Parts: sequence; C-alpha cells; structure tokens
Amino acid sequence: MNFAHNPELLDQLAASYALGTLRGGARRRFEAVARENVTVRAQALIWQERLASLTELQPSEAPSANVWKRIANAVENQRQAAAAAPVAAAPSPLLEKLRRALAFWRGAAWAGAVASVVAIVVSFRIGGQLDTQGAQLAEAAQKNAALLAQLQATPDIQYVAVLSDDKAVASVLVTFDPKKQTLMLKRVGDYHEADDRSLQLWALPKDGPKSLGVLGGEKLVRLAASDSAVREVPALAISLEPKGGVPGEGGPTGPVLFKGALISTSL
Repeated sequence: MNFAHNPELLDQLAASYALGTLRGGARRRFEAVARENVTVRAQALIWQERLASLTELQPSEAPSANVWKRIANAVENQRQAAAAAPVAAAPSPLLEKLRRALAFWRGAAWAGAVASVVAIVVSFRIGGQLDTQGAQLAEAAQKNAALLAQLQATPDIQYVAVLSDDKAVASVLVTFDPKKQTLMLKRVGDYHEADDRSLQLWALPKDGPKSLGVLGGEKLVRLAASDSAVREVPALAISLEPKGGVPGEGGPTGPVLFKGALISTSL
C-alpha cells in the first residue's frame, strides 16, 4: 500500500515514527519514502513538533512495608533482652516486694518511653509520607494542568510546507493555523543570514508573488496571515533581502534561497 496517498495511514505512521514505536524495516521504509516525498516528510515533522514539549509524569512511590516490621522487631528484641536478664538469689520477702514494686514502675516507665518513641517515629514517618505524597500529588496536578494547556494550545494545522534549497535540503518548516490566523516558521537547517540582511516569506499565487512577512533571527517565527492570503496558494518561497525586507508589491529583489509546495493537510 502506498501510504503517502492514504492520509489516515500516513498520520498514524508519522505519529508512530515520532514516538519511536515504528521500528525495523517499517521505520527504514518510512524514512526512505520521507526522503523522496515532501508530504510524508512534512507529516513526520509536524508530529515531532507536537510531541517535542510533552513531558512524562513521574509515578508516586509508596513507602516500604518493612518500616513497620523493623520497628516491631526492635521493640520485641528489647522486651526479650529485659526478660532474659539474670535473676539474683531469693531475697527477703520485704526486699522482694520492694524490688517488684520498683520493677513494676521501671517497666511502666520503660513501656511508656518505648510507646512515646514509637509514637514519635510513627508520627514523623506518617507525617513525612503525607508531606511527600501531598507534594507528589500537587506536582502531578501541576503537570496535568500544564499538559492539558499544551494540548489545548496545539495549533489546528491545515497547511504545511517544507521549504528546501536547490539541493533539496529542508531548511524551513512552515505551518498555518487558520483559527489563529498565524503562520509558524521553524528553521530546521543551518542557514544564517548576515546582520545586514533579512529573510522574507513570499506566497506564489498565479497572479504574482505576495509578501507574507519578514523573518527575524529566531529559530521559531510567527507571522500573522489571513486565510485568504494562504488558501489556494500553490507554493511558498523565501528570498534574501536588505535588512527589514522590501515592499510586497514588486516581488523579491534578492535571490530565492528556499521554496516548496504548500500542502493542505485536509486532503
């Protein structure tokens, strides 16, 4: 099957390629077709852009169940050590009564002290767990909110173009979101214009070139554009112009560096 002419299959393959789940011979075939077909290459770049900023949420980690077992073992060991202490020769009845009374109060004090220590340890442990889990839940909520905001902010891309140089090397990826009336241009090549020059984007309709705006030096540039300025335009081009660009009525005055077909993603 020629997936380049099957939009649904192409979208699934491009998403799998960007995620890294497309492997082996299928991945090599996709890359081979992408090198020859601008539509396939553009779809792969679109999915890579969509997934570039997403982050994975870290799962929470439950405390070990051995914590309570170790506390219980420590208390039991101390109790057995106290019970196994050597017993002296039988004292007089009065002394024995006094010793038993002393042992009782010492035991009560020891038990109270152990209970206090265990309570403090348990309190700190539970408090620490609650603080940790609360922080993890808060962090997860923030990440979920950020992820939702990113998904909601994902542009509705209806047109895409890969502008290449005369050696067919991709240099600029152009997408258009008609809802936001925005052209987004991302430099994917190594070209950098001189400080006294500017790159200018042109639509190439049948009635002659029309300027769509001047690019800044940033790697990612957004230009305002109406739907009518982009719809039914067969191709786009970028020329090298004096600083600040030239008026759009006369067309490019400098060399055309990059050009490519403008493709509707709804086809």
